[in-house]
Amino acid sequence: MDYNNDFKYDLALGQLGEGWLGHLLSSKTIEVKFDFGCYRTGNFYIEYESRGKLSGIATTQADYWFLIAASEKGQRLKTDMADIDGSDVLHAVLIPTARLKQLCKTNYYRLGVAGGDNNTSVGILIKAKDLL
Repeated sequence: MDYNNDFKYDLALGQLGEGWLGHLLSSKTIEVKFDFGCYRTGNFYIEYESRGKLSGIATTQADYWFLIAASEKGQRLKTDMADIDGSDVLHAVLIPTARLKQLCKTNYYRLGVAGGDNNTSVGILIKAKDLL
């Protein structure tokens, strides 16, 4: 895209993006996941089984997943989400579920990783950079 310093042009693009996001948030389902280890590892953990049953990405009905990599401070505050602000998030990714499933099948870093509450879940590690 060529550089354009016309504010009206930039405003129109911004409003187009705002409209798209507003439509998305009002008409689609979004599963939101915090990952408190991603800030250390560079990987998101995507659960697909819990306590011997399919779960997470394997059973989701959501249209999109919103993955949030919380900072080290976010890790310490995870018991009270009201205390987490934008500075506690390293990055966040909104990804269509179908695309995430495909990436999990083809671009996973490690398969069969224990995690979740009391390590009762099994998941996939996928590099955060591969989700962009």
